[in-house]
Amino acid sequence: MTERVVLAYSGGLDTSVCIGWIAEETGAEVVAVAVDVGQGGEDLDVIRKRALACGAVEAEVADAKDEFADEYCLPAIKANALYMDRYPLVSALSRPTIVKHLVAAAEKHGAGTVAHGCTGKGNDQVRFEAGISSLAPDLKCIAPVRDYAMTRDKAIAFCEEKGLPIATSKKSPYSIDQNVFGRAVETGFLEDIWNAPIEDVYDYTSNPATPREADEVVITFSAGVPVAIDGRPVTVLQAIQQLNERAGAQGIGRIDMVEDRLVGIKSREVYEAPGALALITAHQELENVTVERELARYKRQVEQRWTELVYDGMWFSPLKRALDGFIAEANQHVSGDVRMTLHGGRAVVTGRRSEQSLYDFNLATYDTGDTFDQSMSKGFIEIFGLSSKMAAKRDQQA
Repeated sequence: MTERVVLAYSGGLDTSVCIGWIAEETGAEVVAVAVDVGQGGEDLDVIRKRALACGAVEAEVADAKDEFADEYCLPAIKANALYMDRYPLVSALSRPTIVKHLVAAAEKHGAGTVAHGCTGKGNDQVRFEAGISSLAPDLKCIAPVRDYAMTRDKAIAFCEEKGLPIATSKKSPYSIDQNVFGRAVETGFLEDIWNAPIEDVYDYTSNPATPREADEVVITFSAGVPVAIDGRPVTVLQAIQQLNERAGAQGIGRIDMVEDRLVGIKSREVYEAPGALALITAHQELENVTVERELARYKRQVEQRWTELVYDGMWFSPLKRALDGFIAEANQHVSGDVRMTLHGGRAVVTGRRSEQSLYDFNLATYDTGDTFDQSMSKGFIEIFGLSSKMAAKRDQQA
C-alpha cells in the first residue's frame, strides 16, 4: 500500500506546491486538509477543488470557526492571555485547532506522516509538531520549506513546470496569518524595527486618528463566558465577530511589538486583534469585581505561565491541562456586565455590575453609612508590619 501524507493545506502557493513536491520527494500520496478558523478569503469548496487539481488524492475541508472560538479562544479570554503582556495569541491558538483535524485525518486515511508549510525559524513548526506528537506520538512530521529547502523561487518554478492552477505573479510584501481572533503581519519593510507601520498593513482596524463618534457597548459574561452583547444573546464566535467589527471600526487592537520567539530570536510583529482585546479588557475588569484578592493575585501568575505554554506550542501538555482546571475554577463567579466606550483606538471600561460582586459599597464609601471599623486598622498595621520592624531594629544595631 502506498504511504500517505496528510498536509496542512491553506490553498496558497506554498502548500499547493507542497502536494506535488512531497509526492516527488517521498513517493507518497498526499491528503490535503484545510481548516477554516475564520481567516476569511476563498470558499472552502474552492480550496478543496484546488487541492485535488494540484494532485492530492483526497482533500478535506473543515468549518472549525465555532470549535476554534469555544475550545481555544474562550480559554484564552478566561486566562486573560497576553504574551509579553500584549499579544493575544492569535496564531498560537489556531495551530492546536488545526493539529487536531490533521491527526484525525491521518487516522482516517491511514497516513503515517503529517506535513506543514512552516519555516525552520518560526514558532509554528514547534506548535504543529509538538501538538501532533502529543496527540499521536507515532506520527512523523515533515516540513518541505524547512526540510527540503523549498524556497519561494523554487516553488514558483515548480508551479510553472507542472502547470498548477495557482497565481504566482503577485507577491504580498508581508507574511500574513489571520483568523477570527486576530491578524498577524510580519516581514518586508517591517523587519527594520525603526520603520513605522503604514496604513496598508492593517485590514481588521480603521485608523484610530480619524474623527468619529464613540461607540458604547455592554458585554455580559457568565462564569467567564461572553454570552450577550448589549443584552442580545451571542455565541463566543459571534461575540468575537461583533467586537471585531465594532472595536475594529474604532481602531482598537493594533499592536506593534518586538517579541521573543521560542527559537531564540527576536522578531518584529504587527497584530490586529480588536475583538480579542476588547473581550479580554472587559473580562479582566469583571474579575477585579468578582474574584477574591489572593485568588486574583495567584491567577495572574498562572495566566503568564499558561500564556507562555500556549505560545510555545504546549497546548496539549500536562501542565497546560492542569492550569486549565485552575482557570476554570477561578472563573466560576466571573458573571455580570461590563460597559465600555470604544473610541480613538482604546476600549475604556466605564461601568461594571454583578450579582457575584465582592464590592461592598458600605465598606468602600467614605460618606455616611460607612460600615468599615477604622479602629481595627491600628492593631492590624502593628501586627502586619511587625516582622519588618524587628528586622529593621536588628539592621540598625549592626
